[in-house]
Amino acid sequence: MRHFTLTPWLASLTAGLSMMAVAPAALADYPEKPITFVVPSAAGGSPDVLSRVITNELAKILNTPVVIDNKPGAAGNIGILNIIGKPADGYTIGYGNVNTLAVNRSLFKKLPYDVDRDLVPVAHAFDLYNVMIVRADSPYQSAGAVIDAARKNPGKLSFGAPGIGTTGHMSGELFRSMAKIDVLYVPYNGGPAALQDLLGGRTDYLFANSSEVVPLAAAGKVRALGVTSLKRLPLLPAVPTLDEAGLKGYETVSWGGIVASKKVPQPIIDKLNTAIQAALKTPQVREGLARLGAVPAGGTPAQFKQMIDRETARWTEVVESAKIEKLD
Repeated sequence: MRHFTLTPWLASLTAGLSMMAVAPAALADYPEKPITFVVPSAAGGSPDVLSRVITNELAKILNTPVVIDNKPGAAGNIGILNIIGKPADGYTIGYGNVNTLAVNRSLFKKLPYDVDRDLVPVAHAFDLYNVMIVRADSPYQSAGAVIDAARKNPGKLSFGAPGIGTTGHMSGELFRSMAKIDVLYVPYNGGPAALQDLLGGRTDYLFANSSEVVPLAAAGKVRALGVTSLKRLPLLPAVPTLDEAGLKGYETVSWGGIVASKKVPQPIIDKLNTAIQAALKTPQVREGLARLGAVPAGGTPAQFKQMIDRETARWTEVVESAKIEKLD
């Protein structure tokens, strides 16, 4: 007769029960160490500065450091890969925006990540708008004047933007499509280079974030012709919307939010969302975003997901109608 020992089996069962008992406690205690916040762009850029406004307050609410980790490159893809490549424990989260979560899905032949499979939306953080600008001595006094000139001289006018697929580029493509004009797009390695060529007269117009345009307009270096929001911006109250300028329904939003790895437990996602909602309601964040031309957003992870899906469909249509060559 064979004799069986229950000791290893009991030990295994006890360990498993212990893990089940500890897991809820661990989630309840989250966060117990610093959180890394990945920003898929260089330090000092608009996404970086805006993220810091929010993470500074988020750290206070969660009572733990939230450390920015800049990972620029490949149209934001490198940063996203850094988010999903770390343990799914909620201690690595990051910034996702209209480019990395919507535009890139139709712009690249094959993304190294899948937004639906690899990422979970945590919270819609803010909306930011672009401004159509020309150099201060440009002959164009309005967006309508640019459209008229482009129609009279097909292929002669040009606009610049810091890279294919950026909101500056996509704002220009939507403008070209809705105005039914033939203009040349000139891609640059960064915003400063695009602006330099605009000021030097080598391009005719460009779309830039309102936070960048306000000081340039105040210094008399550029003239703002239209904003990409459906309502006029408080920072530029005298500048009409492009909808007002005749392109009915024109709107592009440089929205940004917070995402995490898909496998992060839902209780952690919920806790992060609650903390972010609280941060967005503080005077420090609201005033900080307003100074940069951004509007606080908010909402549930599900609502953020719905917006990402809508924007993906919208920009897929723009990319296809503009016949933008897909990137490798």
